[in-house]
Amino acid sequence: MGWSQDVADIAIPLLLVGSVLVYAILARRLERLGVTAAMVFVAIGVALGESGTGIVPVDPHAPWLLSVAEITLALLLFSDAARLRLREVGGDPRPVGRLLFIGLPLTIVTGTLLVVAVFPSQGWAVAALIAALLAPTDAALGAAVVSDARVPARVRRLLNVESGLNDGLATPLVTVLIAMVAAQAGLLGDENWEVRALWSLTIGVLVGVVVGGGGGVVLRSSRRRGWTSPLSERVAALALALLSYLGATAVAANGFVAAFVGGMVLAAVFGTDAAGADLEYTETSGLLASYLVWLAFGAALVGPALFRATIGTVLIAVGALTVVRMLPVAIAMVGRGWSLPTIAFVGWFGPRGLATVIFALIALESLGASALSDHLLDIAAVTVLASILAHGFSAAPLAVRYGRWASGRPATSPELVEVAPAPQRRLDLHT
Repeated sequence: MGWSQDVADIAIPLLLVGSVLVYAILARRLERLGVTAAMVFVAIGVALGESGTGIVPVDPHAPWLLSVAEITLALLLFSDAARLRLREVGGDPRPVGRLLFIGLPLTIVTGTLLVVAVFPSQGWAVAALIAALLAPTDAALGAAVVSDARVPARVRRLLNVESGLNDGLATPLVTVLIAMVAAQAGLLGDENWEVRALWSLTIGVLVGVVVGGGGGVVLRSSRRRGWTSPLSERVAALALALLSYLGATAVAANGFVAAFVGGMVLAAVFGTDAAGADLEYTETSGLLASYLVWLAFGAALVGPALFRATIGTVLIAVGALTVVRMLPVAIAMVGRGWSLPTIAFVGWFGPRGLATVIFALIALESLGASALSDHLLDIAAVTVLASILAHGFSAAPLAVRYGRWASGRPATSPELVEVAPAPQRRLDLHT
C-alpha cells in the first residue's frame, strides 16, 4: 500500500496511539483470554509492517528504533533495580542467588554449546553472543504466573526477582561479546576492544553510583525539608533514570549498566520502599515505550526472520526455551528440597522477551548489515516470538494447575515456607 509521505507522517502516529488506546480499553478482557500486551503489539506490527499491509514500514537499521529500544531498556533496568523488594529478597536470598549465579551462567554455557553444535562454522564467540542474547528472562510474558495468588508467594517472588535482575547481570557480558565479535569481523579498526569494553563497563558503574547515590541523597534531604511533592518525586525518579543512561553514553560508557546500578544505588540510599513508590512515571514511560518496541519488532523483524528461518534456527529457539533454560535451573535448585514439579515450573517460566530483542538490535548496530547480523536477528526473533506464544498461552492454565498441586503440599515444603523479610536498611551518606 503506497502512501504519500505527508499522509504517512500523520497516519502512522495515529495508528500507533490508536493501538495503545484500544489495548488499554481491552487489557483486562484480553488478560482473561491469556492474551498479553506483547502478543497484541507484535500482531499489530506484523499486520501493519511490510510483511502485512505495508502501512507502517519499519527499517531495523533505523537510528530512531535503536534509540527508542535503548531508552526503553534503560528505564526498565532502572525501575526493576530500584523497585525490587530487596527486603523480601534479603530474607530469602539463596534461591534467587542460585538462579542468578549458578543458573544464569550455566544457561549461557549450555546455550553456547547448543549453538556450536547447530552452527559449528560460526565460532565460539558468536555462539556465546547468541547464548547471552537469549539468556535474560522477561516475567511480563507470563504475567499470570507472578500475579496469580494460587501460585505460592515464594515461587512468584523467585521468578519475579530473577527476571528483574538477570538482564542487568547479562548486560556486561553481552557488551563484551559484541565488541569481541565486532573485533573479529574487523569492524573496530585498530582499536583495543578489550580496553574500550572495560572502560565502558567501569565508567558505567561509576556513573550509576554517582547519579543514583547523589540523586538518592538529594531526594531524601529535599523530602525531609518539605521541598518535594509526591508528583515531583516521581518526575525526579524518571529524570534520574534518563540521566543515568544519557550521562553514561555521553562519556562513551555503558548506559545500561549505569541505569541498572543507578536504580540499585538509589534504592539503597533512598530506601527500597520509598524509591519504589516514586517509580510510577518511570515504569509507565518504559511500558509505553515497550509497546512501540514490540510493534516495531513485529513490523520489522518477525516476517523476515520467519522467511529466512532454517531448521537450525528453530532448533536453537526450541532449545533455548527448554533444555538450555530448564537443565541449568534444575542444577541450581536440586538438592535444596524443592520438588520436581516446582523445578519444572520455574524452569519452564523463563520467557525470552524485550531484553533479547533490544540486545539483538544493539548487536545489529555494532555489526552493521551483514549475514552475521541477520543470523543473530533471526535467532532472536524466532525465539522471542515462540516464547511470546508458548509462555503467554500456557501461563494461566499452568499457574492454576501448579497452584492446585501446591495447595496440597505440607506446610513445611520449600514452596510454602513463609520467609520473613530482612530488616530495611539504607545507606546513610550524610552527616
